[in-house]
Amino acid sequence: ELGQSLVGQAAMEKKTLHISDIPRDYFRISSGSGQSSPRYLLAVPFIYNGDVKGVLEIGSFNAFRQMNFELLDRLNETVGIAINTSQANEKLHMLLEKTQMQSEKLLTQTEELQSQQEELQQTNEELEEQAQILEEQQADIRKKNLELEKTGLLVEQKARDLEITSRYKSEFMANMSHELRTPLNSILLLSDVLTENKNGNLSEKQIEFIRNIHESGSDLLVLINDILDLSKIESGQMELVLEDTPVSEFESIAQRVFEPLAKKKNLSFTIHIDKTLPKEIMTDKQKAEQVLKNLISNAFKFTSQGGVTLAIARPKPGEKDFPKNFDPEKTIAFQVSDTGIGIPKEKFAIVFEAFKQVDGTTSRKYGGTGLGLSISREIAQYLGGAITLSSEPGKGSVFTFYLPYVLEEPVLSKSKKSPGIKTAGIKGILPGKVSIPAIIDIDTGVIKDDRDTLACEDRSVLIIEDDPGFARILCDLAREQDFKVIVASDGEAGLHFADFYRPSAIILDLGLPGIDGWAVMERLKKNLKTRHIPIHIISAEEIRRKALNMGAVGFLTKPVSLEKLETVFKKFTYILSRPVRKALVVEDDEEQCKSIQKIIGNGDVKVFCTHSISEAEDLLSKKEFDCLILDLNLPDQSGVELLSFIKQDQNLNAIPIIVYTGKPLTNEEVAILHDYARSITVKGVDSPERLLDETTLFLHRVEANLSEPNRKVLRQIYEKESRLKGKRILLVDDDMRNVFAINNILEEKGLKIIVCKNGMEAVNHMKTDSRIDLVLMDMMMPEMDGYQAMQEIRKQKKFERLPIIALTAKAMKGDRAKCIEAGANDYLSKPIEKEKLFSMIRVWLY
Repeated sequence: ELGQSLVGQAAMEKKTLHISDIPRDYFRISSGSGQSSPRYLLAVPFIYNGDVKGVLEIGSFNAFRQMNFELLDRLNETVGIAINTSQANEKLHMLLEKTQMQSEKLLTQTEELQSQQEELQQTNEELEEQAQILEEQQADIRKKNLELEKTGLLVEQKARDLEITSRYKSEFMANMSHELRTPLNSILLLSDVLTENKNGNLSEKQIEFIRNIHESGSDLLVLINDILDLSKIESGQMELVLEDTPVSEFESIAQRVFEPLAKKKNLSFTIHIDKTLPKEIMTDKQKAEQVLKNLISNAFKFTSQGGVTLAIARPKPGEKDFPKNFDPEKTIAFQVSDTGIGIPKEKFAIVFEAFKQVDGTTSRKYGGTGLGLSISREIAQYLGGAITLSSEPGKGSVFTFYLPYVLEEPVLSKSKKSPGIKTAGIKGILPGKVSIPAIIDIDTGVIKDDRDTLACEDRSVLIIEDDPGFARILCDLAREQDFKVIVASDGEAGLHFADFYRPSAIILDLGLPGIDGWAVMERLKKNLKTRHIPIHIISAEEIRRKALNMGAVGFLTKPVSLEKLETVFKKFTYILSRPVRKALVVEDDEEQCKSIQKIIGNGDVKVFCTHSISEAEDLLSKKEFDCLILDLNLPDQSGVELLSFIKQDQNLNAIPIIVYTGKPLTNEEVAILHDYARSITVKGVDSPERLLDETTLFLHRVEANLSEPNRKVLRQIYEKESRLKGKRILLVDDDMRNVFAINNILEEKGLKIIVCKNGMEAVNHMKTDSRIDLVLMDMMMPEMDGYQAMQEIRKQKKFERLPIIALTAKAMKGDRAKCIEAGANDYLSKPIEKEKLFSMIRVWLY
């Protein structure tokens, strides 16, 4: 480094340094011959352009002379140039090597870049090719999108067209139903009237002809209903109402419906049921029965010898035609086999097609439209089931209807999927106790009941209750006690159903919409056709005495326990199972006793007479009585003491008591009766007529069981049809056949009929005639239909409460709601049944 050592000092100072007498061990000079230490030393720097390029160190044994110094001075610049040149050359050489290396590297990079450029060019060409392909694809996609858009628009248009077509079809079906049902209504109604032969001017043969006309009309009605069913299926508007259905009911209905047919055709009809099957299945009972009845009906139709067998069992293991997607452990099989004509195998598919039959010729032996099996197959699919067929010509056929134990969701037909199906499956409200839950009808909101399967011999209960939840519980309990159920959600419907169906018993709620329960109770007890029916009131109101005094057999206050509800049906069963009632008469006058016995006694009432309070108390302790007739003025004790005795005994205080004095009660006696009436049922009467009236009420006596004189007495008191005389009915209908039929049956009851041919004529008539008591309004008429006419009539304040009954032949879903919304009070579908019409007129006029 500069400044260090002699060489460094010379380089730093840039001048020659001369050292003499240097130490012997400082520097040594060696040769091949030997070595020695010099005595003098020079450090000469070589300088070029002011920069030290090197230092020369020279040792000598002798002292340096002047010439030595001069020589070194002359050589200094030359050596500096040489060193500088050498360094420059070396540097240049290094730079050259570096440049060569960089050139080689650059060449390599250039080659790599060229290779990459070639690859990039190839890639670009490929990309251009792909871009071109993509552009072509996009063009194709745009073209296809346009086509899809056009197709979508076309599909939308088709869907709209289909919707319009479907609507037109539904309207057509409704109109067709109207056009068919209107003349059919006249046929059925007039033939029904003629079969009564009131004038006695028809022979038995003529009556038989009329019955045939009526039967043919009924057959035509069945056909119309089949066509409507098919229309509902095709449009996806079929509704399912799921309920727990006892398997035994399928056996019962098959026996009830087809045993008379089997006897008529002299065929055997056998039913086998597997006892290991579950007691109930969850399905739409009415639809399942429709399928089963159709299959059995077909079997009888095509069988002339032998018989028909219905087997209700589990599917057999390895059954050949068992549907693959069904679980045999959760499926019930209804197998209908016959010994009829059989079906060729190539015709199997045809029998399930609408309007097709195995023998489609004009000369075929067996009639029918070919709709039955087609509808049955579709309904079976909706129920999650299937129908299979095996047959051999000449030997008979076997149709098997498979049904799942539980249908959790409705299954749409594969060929006719639609969102139109609705269902409501209601679980039991009382877990573990009630086995058959009621079902709510989607369209009307009313609980589905048993009115369609009600037979004359069935025990039935009419439930008049506006709370669907509580009504369901009552339905379930009633069915458990072997009662068929009819349900009404308001008082008007309850009165109509009671008058038309004549149930065995009635459960009545007091807090009803429209006509309240008290008014319903009063009307039922004033109607000779219904006053004998036992009525049990269950209500949130605690007015027990009033209910019992009006003739109720019992009263429960909500909320009510299951045990108490069960006692209601046990009481009904007890009353209905006793054809003979017992009445106790407490009267000291023997002649009066006989008179009372003559008034109330008959085959269905046994009268016990006693002349003293002690005897009466003894008899009451030993026997059960349904009614007590008491004279307050007795010789040994007052009748009031017997009332006190009865009041204190809980087993006796439910007996209705009639105080019969034969004379008007004094104010004091009325006060006494009023005091006891708070806890027991007691009524005062002062005439034989009123005695008969009250005893028939409390003993629930059927009018038919009374003697003819007693019947006349009650009719004078309660006969409502006599009140119909002179009532003015406006009949609005454009079909004169219908007008003729309805006019005839109404005039027989003394009603005055005013006829208008369309809605406009009716509205104009109402403007000048305000004395109309009730309107019968057809819905489909020219100029102004029934809906518009009712709306116009309701606009007049004086007719806001005028009863209007809508008459329609459509019988389509939603018609009733539509009529009510337009202003009708009630609704009747054609063909009109005479009894239903009169029942409805009585309800709305009284």
